[in-house]
Amino acid sequence: MDIAAMSVVLSQGKVQQQAGISVMKMAMGVEATKGDSIASLVSGTTKTMETSVQPNLGANLDIQA
Repeated sequence: MDIAAMSVVLSQGKVQQQAGISVMKMAMGVEATKGDSIASLVSGTTKTMETSVQPNLGANLDIQA
């Protein structure tokens, strides 16, 4: 194998590695966004679940003068 062919093979390997890293970074970004969405969904539904378990809690206010 001559030097020119070895250079081409090494260059192609480097490009493939860079492409793999770029795809992995994109996938990590998507998963982080999904995680943030799930966290906000859970925090929003927590209040709804609390009121569904005890719907009358905090609904009445007794004031005596």
